[in-house]
Parts: sequence; C-alpha cells; structure tokens
Amino acid sequence: MSAPDPLTLPRLPRDADGPVFAEPWQAQAFALALQLHAQGAFTWTEWAGALSERLRRVAPDDDGARYYEHWLATLEGLVTSKNLAAASALADRKDEWEAAYRRTPHGRPVEL
Repeated sequence: MSAPDPLTLPRLPRDADGPVFAEPWQAQAFALALQLHAQGAFTWTEWAGALSERLRRVAPDDDGARYYEHWLATLEGLVTSKNLAAASALADRKDEWEAAYRRTPHGRPVEL
C-alpha cells in the first residue's frame, strides 16, 4: 500500500490550479518544512519517507481532511529526532499558543 497522493485527496482544499491551504498554519508548516530542508536539516527523500510512513501508519483511510495535521506531526517528529528542538519545547510552545488563542478577542490576530 502506498501513501495517498495529496493531489488526489478529495477533501484537500483546492482551486482551479490545484491544492490550496485552508488555514494559515498549514502554509506556515509547509514553508517551515521547505526551509528546514533548504538549510540541510533533512533530505527531501527523508521528508517524503517520513510523511509517507505516517500516512500509511495512522491515516490509511484519510480522505485529505487531516492531511496538514499529518504534515505537521511528521515535521515535529523529524525536528525532535534530529535534535533540532526538544519535544518538551515544542509542547511548551503549543501550550503558549493555545493560551494566547484563548485570551485573544474574536477577530483579532493571535500574538504570543
């Protein structure tokens, strides 16, 4: 069984030109993966293998609705396995963002 092709996932948001990002965080996660690759943190083969493995392991029936959640989890896994950041530091940062989100009035940008 191979990983799903992101271009054919039915619930992956798209426009006439192809897949698009439904939320800003998705574009940011995508850009971060590209930047880390460009800086030599991992090869594209490593990235593709890790994402494919995650999709195979935890999302065999995913229709694309959670694709970027898997993208982000794969990125976090590579970052921690390469000792670029500790898992605890990532968890702390998530908690900080959640707290900031909860205290931010609706319609205003979330800031730490």
